[in-house]
Parts: sequence; structure tokens; C-alpha cells
Amino acid sequence: MFLLAGSAVLGGVMILVQNTMDYSLSVALTSKFEKYPGEDPQVANLITTQEVSKQIIMDSMRDNLLTKGGSTVLAVCLVATAAAWWLSGRLLRPLNMITDTAHRIAGRTLHKRIELDGPPSEVKSLADSFDSMLDRLDEAFAGQGRFIANAAHELKTPIALNRTLLDVAMARPDSPPQMLRLGENLLAVNLRHERLIDSLLTLARAEDAVTDRRPVDLAQLAGYALDVTAKAAAEQRVQVQAGLAAAPVVGDPVLLEQLIRNLVDNAVRYNHPHGFVWVQTLAEVGQAEIIVTNTGALISPHEVPVLFEPFRRLTDRVGSARGSGLGLSIVRAVAQAHGGDALAIPRPDGGLSVRVILPRGDAPRS
Repeated sequence: MFLLAGSAVLGGVMILVQNTMDYSLSVALTSKFEKYPGEDPQVANLITTQEVSKQIIMDSMRDNLLTKGGSTVLAVCLVATAAAWWLSGRLLRPLNMITDTAHRIAGRTLHKRIELDGPPSEVKSLADSFDSMLDRLDEAFAGQGRFIANAAHELKTPIALNRTLLDVAMARPDSPPQMLRLGENLLAVNLRHERLIDSLLTLARAEDAVTDRRPVDLAQLAGYALDVTAKAAAEQRVQVQAGLAAAPVVGDPVLLEQLIRNLVDNAVRYNHPHGFVWVQTLAEVGQAEIIVTNTGALISPHEVPVLFEPFRRLTDRVGSARGSGLGLSIVRAVAQAHGGDALAIPRPDGGLSVRVILPRGDAPRS
């Protein structure tokens, strides 16, 4: 825009100067020779010479003005471009800070602030308002997490007391068989409640920012989870097959172990007798994956999103003996807390295939 405006001004100046010089020279030459008769050959030659000189002067003036004026316009245009680039960078730097902070917050952290320094302005007011909003959101999410954790811990105390009383009552030598059967049933209910509370604690922790990050291999965690669930798989008459390749990532080992155990437990629990479970880990460029596939009941594609919602299952109620309804919710929460995600695809002949993708971060390559 500055180049176009400068060129237009230069063109206008050249037209004005040319018209002014042409008029001035014409007036000067006419006034000089008007006292001589026009028939005098000597005077005619002088007038012709003056006209040629006038044309030379006009051409020289035009070329000089065009060369020097054009160079001046180009030089000032370059300086104006550099100054505009620098000034726009200073003006946009606070907006870039706000954008970068928003991107970091989108990565599941509310602890970042803009903290823009500078004199009062519209941009500083926007940054301060954004920081105030983040403070309120951070406080709200932290309060929610503390409430869940405190409630879960408070619920553990009466459950532990009930388990102790039941154990003492069942250990008495004069306890009738009816009392023993009732105690076994109550202990089973008590155990389900403990698992539910532990799942709530894990879910609350997974939805917070992951601070304890260490190198860990998903294959080792998967092998440990398979060892733990081997007894349950044998009781369910479920055959487990594994293909565990090294899959190093950087994350919270406790949460990642819980993620894999939930996947394997669900694959065994929601299976049918003589079914199969396939567990696979693999590493690709920039990411590691764990895939757990199991046979089981037919699942429609539109029912898959329900499986990742807390306390939602397809076939049985919350509080039943098969689980608490938080397994896949914890899986997705842990995966997203590590910058990954969890996907589920129903198998055509029944069952489900759950795929968890995690970024490798700065994990050492195998």
C-alpha cells in the first residue's frame, strides 16, 4: 500500500513539475524574443535553439526526478516495511502468548497463566481476564477432584469396619451355617464396594494432570497384568494369547498399569466360556499402542460410546458383581491424561477390540 501511494505521489509530482517548468520556460522565451521581428532569420535560429534547450532541460529534469524520486520511494518503502514488520510483531506478541497458553491448556493442564506485563491496554485487559477465568476453572476442577478423593477415603472407613466385624463374626466357633453364608455374601458385597471406591480414586487421579512421568514399557506392564488375571481367566475358561513387543513410553507407571489391567480384566470378565483374549503391544514412529481384543456378546457400533461413560454398561446394572462400570472410563481418562486416546471397535462375530494410543515422548528407543 505504501509503494502504491508513493508511486502515485511521485507521478503527480512529475506531472505538476513538468507543467510548471514548461509554462515557465515558455513564458521566459516568449518575453525575450517578442521585441524582435519574426521575419529575422537570426532571431528564428535563436528561437529554435532555445526550444531545443528547453526540451533538453525538460528531459533532464524528468529523468532526474524519476530516478531520484523512484529510488527514494523504494528506500522509504523498504524502511516502512521493516518498521511495520517490527511494530506488528510487538503488537501481536501478546496475542501469540494468549494463543500458546490456550494450546497448553488444551493439553489438559490448567496451571499455565499468561501473566502479561505492560501498560494498560485492550490486549492486557484480555490477558488478565483470561488469567482470571483460568484461576476460577482451576479452582473448580481442583475442588471437584478433592471432593471425589475425600468422599472415597471417607467411604473406605465404614467399609473396612464392616469387613472387620464380619471376619470376627465368621471366625467364632459357634457361628451357625446360615451366619457363615450370610457373612460370605456380605463380604462379597463389601469387596465390590471397595473396588468401586478404588476405581473412583483412580478416575479422579487420571483426570488430573500427570506429574510423575517416568520411562516405562507397555509390554512389561501388559505381562504383569496377564499374570494377575491368569487365575480369573482360568476360572472363566478363557484362553489368553499375547504378542508383546517392546513399546516404551513416558508416563505414570501406576496409572498406565491400571489402564492395562482394566483392559485385560474387562476382556476376561465380559467374555463367554471357552472364549479368547488377544493382547498386543507395538511401537510406531512417535507413538506406542496396546490392543486388547476379546470375544463375547454382539455389540452395535452405536453402543460403543456408552461403554466409555462412567457407570454405564450394556447388559447389567451398576453395582452388579461383574464390575463397577468405570473400567473403560478410567482407560480413556488415563490415556487422555498422557496425551493419547482410547478407541473401541466391535467385532462382527461378537466381542470388542480396544486400542489405546500413547505418545512415546522422550522414551528411549528399543
